[in-house]
Amino acid sequence: MMEKLFHLREHNTTVKTEVMAGITTFMTMAYILAVNPSILSAAGMDSNAVLIATALASFLGSALMAFLANYPFALAPGMGLNAYFAFTVVLVRGYSWQLALLAVLAEGVIFIILSLTNVREAIFNAIPLSLKSAVSAGIGLFIAFIGLQDAKIIVDSDSTLLTYTDFAAGGAANVGAVLALLGVLITAILLVRQVKGGILWGILITWALGIACELLGIYVPDAAAGMYSTIPTAIVSLDFSALGNTFGQVFRVDFSSIHILDFLVVLFSFLFVDLFDTLGTLIGCASKADMLDENGKLPRIKGALLADALATCFGAILGTSTTTTFVESASGVSEGGRTGLTAITTGLLFLAAIVFSPLFLTIPSFAIAPALMIVGFYMMGAVAKINFEDMAEAIPCFLCILVMPLAYSISEGIAAGVIAWTLIHLFTDRARARKNSVLMYVLTVVFLLKYIFL
Repeated sequence: MMEKLFHLREHNTTVKTEVMAGITTFMTMAYILAVNPSILSAAGMDSNAVLIATALASFLGSALMAFLANYPFALAPGMGLNAYFAFTVVLVRGYSWQLALLAVLAEGVIFIILSLTNVREAIFNAIPLSLKSAVSAGIGLFIAFIGLQDAKIIVDSDSTLLTYTDFAAGGAANVGAVLALLGVLITAILLVRQVKGGILWGILITWALGIACELLGIYVPDAAAGMYSTIPTAIVSLDFSALGNTFGQVFRVDFSSIHILDFLVVLFSFLFVDLFDTLGTLIGCASKADMLDENGKLPRIKGALLADALATCFGAILGTSTTTTFVESASGVSEGGRTGLTAITTGLLFLAAIVFSPLFLTIPSFAIAPALMIVGFYMMGAVAKINFEDMAEAIPCFLCILVMPLAYSISEGIAAGVIAWTLIHLFTDRARARKNSVLMYVLTVVFLLKYIFL
C-alpha cells in the first residue's frame, strides 16, 4: 500500500525512515501551534480557534503535498506572514481580521491560477542553479539564527543590536540557553555516531533534561521572559467548539469599509512574500535532498505549488493566515525523508495535536532550537556548489546568503541575489547576460518596484 502510494523503493527509502523523518519535521514545526495563536490573537482572533485552524490547515496542506507531489515537505501557517497579518494589516492599517483573511483567500486563488498556468514553475526554473544553492545555504543560516534566538542564546542588545546572552545573569532564559547548547552537543554526537533519528532524539533528550531541571528547581518557568513549564499539565483536550469563532468568517466581511487600492496593496504584499518564501523553501529543501535535476529543475513542482496554493485557501476559510511550505521541512529531509509519506506523517501529527495540544504545546523552544541549528549546518553544505572563483556568480550568491538571516526573510534574500545577479552580469559581461532567462530581468524589475512602492 505505502509502496504503491509513495514509491519508496524508487526513492531508496523505507516506511520507518519516512515516519521518523515526519515525526522529526513535526517536532521542529510544533512551535507554530503555540506561536500562531499568540500572534493572531493580537488581531482580535480567538486563540483556541486559531490553534485548531492552524493544526487543520497544516494537516490539509501536508496531505496535499503528499498526494499531489509526493514530496517530504510539510506546510503550516507561515511565520512573518502571520506577523504582517496581525500587526500591519489589522493593527496598523486598521482593517478587520476578517478582511485580512479575505486577502489571504484571494492570494490563494491567484496562486492556484498561477500554479496551473506554469507561472510559478517558470519563476522557479528561471533562477540559476548556483543561486539556488545560495538560497539553500541562506536558509540554513536563517534557520540556525532562528534557533539561536529561540533558545535565548543570541539576544537583543542596545549597543550592537544582537549579542551573546549573559550566562552569569542566571534566570530561566539562561538555563534554557545552556540546555539548548547541551542539546546541540548531544544531537551532534548522535549524528556523528550515525544514530537513526538523531535530530528527534536530540529534541526529546533536551526536553527531558528541561523537565529534570524544573523538578530540581534549577529551571524556574518565567512567563514574562517567554520561558514556560516543560511539564505537561494535561495530555488531551476534546473541546473543538472554539473553531466556530473563525471558521467561515472570511465570507463575513463588511465591504463598505474596503478601499480597493489599499486592499490591493495588502493582497500584493501577501502574494509577494508567500511566492518567494515558498519558492525559496522548495529550492532549499529540494537541494538538500538532491531532488533537483541536472538543470536545477524540480520534477513535479506543479503539484507542490498547487498544494501550497490550495492550503492557503483552506487555511483562510478555517481562520488562519497564509499557509505555506515550511522551511523546517529540512529537518525531516536531513533525517532521510524523501517522499510524501514524510509529509503525511507530519500532517497526521498536526491533526492529532488538536486532541493532544496540551502535550505538544509544552515542548520548550530550547529543545527545538538544537534541531534548527543542526539543520542549518546541513543546509550550509550547498555553498560547495558555488564557484567562488567566478565573482559575477559568487557575489550575488554571497548577498543572497547574507541578507536572509540579517533581514529575517527568505524572500528578501532571494531579491538581493536576483537583483545583484542580473545587474552585475548586465554591466560586466553582455554575452553572459544574454544567457540569463528573460524572467530573471522581469523579477529584477518587480523586486525594484516593490522596494520603491511598498
